[in-house]
Amino acid sequence: SIGGADTDCLMVHYRSDDKVFVPVEQLKRLKKFTSEEGVVPVVSKLGGTAWDKLKERTKKSIERLAKDLLRLYAERKAFPGRAYRPDKNMLNGLVDSFVFEDTPDQKKAWSDILEDLEAPSPMDRLLCGDVGFGKTEVAIRAAFTAVLEGVQVVILVPTTILADQHEETFTERFADFPATVDS
Repeated sequence: SIGGADTDCLMVHYRSDDKVFVPVEQLKRLKKFTSEEGVVPVVSKLGGTAWDKLKERTKKSIERLAKDLLRLYAERKAFPGRAYRPDKNMLNGLVDSFVFEDTPDQKKAWSDILEDLEAPSPMDRLLCGDVGFGKTEVAIRAAFTAVLEGVQVVILVPTTILADQHEETFTERFADFPATVDS
């Protein structure tokens, strides 16, 4: 009973027979616990200190990770990289041969990556996106930029199927240009 009215609730159990009743209208506030098979979750006591301790440990871990990343990036900046200066006509020829129109995100990613490649410091960029949103085309352009300067490029992918697809796509895209694709 909430405010004098009966309400359907879900009962959530905690340690020491503590319970919280969540009205069905607020079920979106609950998230299913998932973990590796066989891992039993540790159930805390309501009002206990376990949650605060976990938050504090997590905060310290995140701060440590941030400091490590800052140190790593500072160390990487101290080393000279290779500034690529590809033949713009050849590179533009490859870009123009793309049969689809670049998405705004693709344009931005390619622009950022080309800027990184042309800078005299080590490149450190991760390109993420959903399936079918043009990551391969951006990778083709980046690889071609290096190939134009005589650098060998390796593409690593997590599955044989994806490797075969990429080999076919790279071979098709580079067919009219001075680049060799091999597996």
